[in-house]
Amino acid sequence: MTRVGGRAGGGAPRGVDVARLAGVSQKTVSRVLNGERYVSEDVRRRVLEAAGELGYRLNSAARALASGRTRSIGVITLGTALYGPASLLIGIERAAREAGYALRVVHTLEGDPGGVAGAVESLLEQGVDGIVVSEPIDEGPVSLGVDVPVLVLGAPAAFGGARIMTRGVGAELLARTATEHLLDLGHATVHHLAGPQRWFAARDRLEGWRGALAARGIAPPAVLHGDWSAASGYAAGRELAAHRDCTAVFAANDDMAIGVVRALTEAGLRVPDDISVVGFDDIPVAAYMTPPLTTVRQPFDAVAREGLRLLVRAIEDPEADLPPAYDPPVDLVVRASTAPPPRGARPPAPTAAEPRGDTTAAGPR
Repeated sequence: MTRVGGRAGGGAPRGVDVARLAGVSQKTVSRVLNGERYVSEDVRRRVLEAAGELGYRLNSAARALASGRTRSIGVITLGTALYGPASLLIGIERAAREAGYALRVVHTLEGDPGGVAGAVESLLEQGVDGIVVSEPIDEGPVSLGVDVPVLVLGAPAAFGGARIMTRGVGAELLARTATEHLLDLGHATVHHLAGPQRWFAARDRLEGWRGALAARGIAPPAVLHGDWSAASGYAAGRELAAHRDCTAVFAANDDMAIGVVRALTEAGLRVPDDISVVGFDDIPVAAYMTPPLTTVRQPFDAVAREGLRLLVRAIEDPEADLPPAYDPPVDLVVRASTAPPPRGARPPAPTAAEPRGDTTAAGPR
């Protein structure tokens, strides 16, 4: 008799039907579908093939009752379309799905000091097995205890709990690498356009830039500040164009770097012949700028996959020792916006033209 989903006699397939087809006990079926260990690969394969042939899905409520877990992970992240937080969330979702967990996402709002605490309470009420905190803004300490494993990405842990893990995306090391690239080309110093300092990532990139200069005995020039937008980069670029000693700029994200390049070009300066520019993130459009933008690529997928692996291990084996943090890979993407400094003094910039279009800093988008 040919089975096309369901079971003989009609009706939805049951665990006993999967057990009969796979030639194992119903308890073994439950162990396999709950993702438990100590099941041979052959048995696991037979059970999964039988479940697929019958179209059987273990009821999530029954799974939770049987295992004491909901196989769900909560994620707390800023509600923004900015490239970094959005890309990290995509990496988390992909890694969680590969591990067999569903995600429950709670977005926070910038400027809400109680947002993280409220999000944690909401997720705990939903019975999640673990929590990922991907909150990029420092809203102050959180007075909250958490009784499930917590993975904090890209920031210090802001609250206490039974098992708190932290993993970074290596922003300080990446910023140091970007700055060293310009110094290695022969530039006497590197100017920095920083992001808003309430963001942990902006602080890390600022420290990476300072560290690279300090390691070579170079006093850092005055820092310019933007808000992640191309408009703020454009405003900073107009200011940098007036500095005749400026031959290299490291911007804390690609959007601001793009604004810098436009302002320099409008001021009659050539990138990279007169001034080299490096960004941060490697957004998709960076490779298609004029000139294509040198930048550093953040390892979002690698960090999410490693972090979720640790979190799932802490959920499924609470007594297991967790490995120490590792340094994420460094990926410097060298394109045509960087070159050695000009020979002799940099030519003075012509009188800056009036801004084209609205350059009012609109804040993160």
